[in-house]
Amino acid sequence: MSHVLSSWEPENSEFWTKQGSAIANRNLWISIPCLMLAFSIWMLWSVVAVNLDKAGFQFSKDQLFFLTALPALSGATLRIFYSFLVPVFGGRRWTAISTASLLIPAIGMGFALRDPGTSYSTLLVLALLCGFGGGNFSSSMANISFFFPKARKGYATGMNAGVGNLGVSVVQFLTPFVISSAMFGVAISGDGFLFHNAKTGADHLFWLANAGFIWVPFIAAATVIAWFGMNDIASAKASFADQAVIFKRKHNWLMCWLYTGTFGSFIGFSAGFAMLLKVQFPEVDVARLVFLGPLAGALARPVGGMISDKIGGARLTFWVFAGMAAIIVAGILPALHQHQFGIFLGAFIGMFILTGIGNGSTFCMIPLIFQTERERAVAGQGEPALKQARMDAAKESAAVLGFSGAIGAYGGFFIPQSFGTSIKITGAPDFALYAFIAFYISCMAITWWYYSRKGAEIPC
Repeated sequence: MSHVLSSWEPENSEFWTKQGSAIANRNLWISIPCLMLAFSIWMLWSVVAVNLDKAGFQFSKDQLFFLTALPALSGATLRIFYSFLVPVFGGRRWTAISTASLLIPAIGMGFALRDPGTSYSTLLVLALLCGFGGGNFSSSMANISFFFPKARKGYATGMNAGVGNLGVSVVQFLTPFVISSAMFGVAISGDGFLFHNAKTGADHLFWLANAGFIWVPFIAAATVIAWFGMNDIASAKASFADQAVIFKRKHNWLMCWLYTGTFGSFIGFSAGFAMLLKVQFPEVDVARLVFLGPLAGALARPVGGMISDKIGGARLTFWVFAGMAAIIVAGILPALHQHQFGIFLGAFIGMFILTGIGNGSTFCMIPLIFQTERERAVAGQGEPALKQARMDAAKESAAVLGFSGAIGAYGGFFIPQSFGTSIKITGAPDFALYAFIAFYISCMAITWWYYSRKGAEIPC
């Protein structure tokens, strides 16, 4: 089979029914587990950091928050470059290469976490390398957007990102179990660490190195499957210069702002939630609970995409931001002040659900915005001009999907850092939460003015 698709017309219903749908869905279902592994590596430090003291690593709370935030910083930066690489290298090739790159931090962390004498600077480098997983998101979303027609883009991007986002909850759920046994033998897992649980009085052996090693066989298998099972689309080829036109598009920057509010919140809360729980509710065993929020958010993302396909992404996005601000005011802040763990956990899970829905709705908006713009620009110029406009729109929207994902991912750095700084200065995370409320209100205003109100510039 040729891996390069020389002709690809997803908006042609006959082509889509006969062959396009099957090819697009095959690429989607190979892309999803690759992206899931990428998210697992990206968020690995969110669960490893809370176990470092048990293994004998001696770091301050501020240092631990920084370790959980740093992968988001490098991942967001890599996303900027990854956003433009699929049209340059091809989706199949770049998916295989970027998935294989995850082996570097996985193996590196496995060996580093065997020794509590490993320096903080070494761990910082490994945290930066985990950003490879964050970078993969932008190229993955850009690639999948090329395969599906306008009416199915919300579903496709929602499924790719939503199930891919499950990697966050998978790593947070799985890690406590894989570190509880020397599953790879002493030669690989190491001798293990003895931890005394002061609450129960029991001693436990655990092997923190497994948190890195467990992903190696899955990454290797996903790389091979991507290389042999996916496709490159010839018409999706574009140079960086061709794609750089998005920097002149106003709606690129507006959607970056909105996506920071949705995905930035999802990944930021995912990175910082475990440490925040540990600091604010030290009596709670956070290891068994932190996966719940990211799980809820990831499962909600495809729902957001599918609802948006039916009622419009902008309308849904507006109410998502309103709900997020309301939950902080009515749920999270009161629960913190009254030290009510159940309400705090429930409110945060609600936040994760809304971020997931908003992730789906904002990504549904982007292809519609750019296709509408390009079609308006060639109105009345005939079918060939319309066909070219749609091809240009597909390339631009793919680049915007990736670039907005890059900018939004910086939330994964700033949110944990905001919590850490607020706690360091005031002893509580309140000031960080107030800042989030103000930001969500600004997102509501942008969504309403440009996209959801009657007479908006581009209703979507």
